[in-house]
Amino acid sequence: MIHQYKLGGYNIVLDICSGSVHVVDEVAYEIISLFEGNSKESVIPSIATKFKELSVEEIEECYAQVEALKEQGKLFAPDTFKPMAGKLKEKTSGVVKALCLHIAHTCNLNCSYCFASQGKYHGERAVMSFEVGKRALDFLVENSGSRKNLEVDFFGGEPLMNFEVVKQLVAYARSIEKEKNKNFRFTLTTNGLLIDDDVIEFANREMSNVVLSLDGRKEIHDRFRVDYAGNGSFDRIVPKFKKLVDARGGKNYYMRGTFTHANPDFLEDIKLMLDLGFTELSMEPVVCAAGDPSELTAEDMAVVKQQYEKLAELMLERDKEGKPFTFYHYMIDLTGGPCIYKRISGCGSGTEYMAVTPWGDLYPCHQFVGEERFKLGNVWDGVSNTEVQKEFADCNVYAREECADCWAKLYCSGGCAANAYHATGSVKGIYKNGCELFRKRMECAIMVAIARAFSES
Repeated sequence: MIHQYKLGGYNIVLDICSGSVHVVDEVAYEIISLFEGNSKESVIPSIATKFKELSVEEIEECYAQVEALKEQGKLFAPDTFKPMAGKLKEKTSGVVKALCLHIAHTCNLNCSYCFASQGKYHGERAVMSFEVGKRALDFLVENSGSRKNLEVDFFGGEPLMNFEVVKQLVAYARSIEKEKNKNFRFTLTTNGLLIDDDVIEFANREMSNVVLSLDGRKEIHDRFRVDYAGNGSFDRIVPKFKKLVDARGGKNYYMRGTFTHANPDFLEDIKLMLDLGFTELSMEPVVCAAGDPSELTAEDMAVVKQQYEKLAELMLERDKEGKPFTFYHYMIDLTGGPCIYKRISGCGSGTEYMAVTPWGDLYPCHQFVGEERFKLGNVWDGVSNTEVQKEFADCNVYAREECADCWAKLYCSGGCAANAYHATGSVKGIYKNGCELFRKRMECAIMVAIARAFSES
């Protein structure tokens, strides 16, 4: 499968199944577009008509180069991965490598677009006890097989509303690492209101990553991210975020925003974050019910795709100025990249990765918490709902019919099961808006990687 596009002054050709990325001239670009389904005898005259300045010999030489790339498996490579899609997950069956601990099903903000219903997940407000959290960590160790590195996310609601238990759980995990031959890597996601010197010192000592929620411009952020009195939080959290990031050395954090119908021009929010001194950035499209005031319209989608292109241009401009920044969705390795297991199998929700509620119930991921039919079991008895777990184990890029002809399928691995479910009612469906934006992000990310490679050569 081939995908061709032009962006940033480059003619880009992706060979999806080999993973090859080619930057070619106009002649090669046209030949590749005609190569399959047409004979050489018909392609050469067609190209000669379009490029009158070239001799037939020159065109034939370019055609021969395309043929050579095909013979080398770098163009028009066949898809040989489908037969192994299910088998790859079978090899790690029963091995859990990451937990999302819902340390607090409560929040001190009242964001109207919150998928977690202001931290309650359509249920009661609650905080996780140390005993439940300890058992969750033991469950992770017991079910991690030979894996040494284990991931634990402290999530909410707002996890800092249960900060003492967070500290106790980290201390417990550290106390068993050597004995169990494990290495815990912790992440904390916070809205920032409760950050103080104690939190900063602890997070910078124990957290491999910290995710900080900021939607960008003050008027945008304060439109949704308000407290229960309706007051915006921008002015209260930004100084705290600056202090934490400075103390952290400007590394191993993400400024994570959400863009909605209110700000499809999200690049302005990125620029604001850069002006504030933040350089590790992520902006996510809102996922909400159809008809919600926050929902991105068709007009918004067109704006957003333009914004992604302008973001790519800004990144390259800042590179030249010696002021680079990271955008989460543009992080791509064209030389190594994700292994084929990851490309086919996806995120591992429900199998390798699970979410734990304050009561110890297990769900496939944080976005399924509160959906009773998806409850997998609990941290004491393990997974009992094997039917649902199998549904997720079978959920790979080849399980989605709509993905068959999509050039981005081995980049997105089939997309987010939660977004698919909430959009279509099936974890094997697709969230069309999400797919559309993902493809645009990938085109931009690959172009940025190409431009950077050329600048370094």
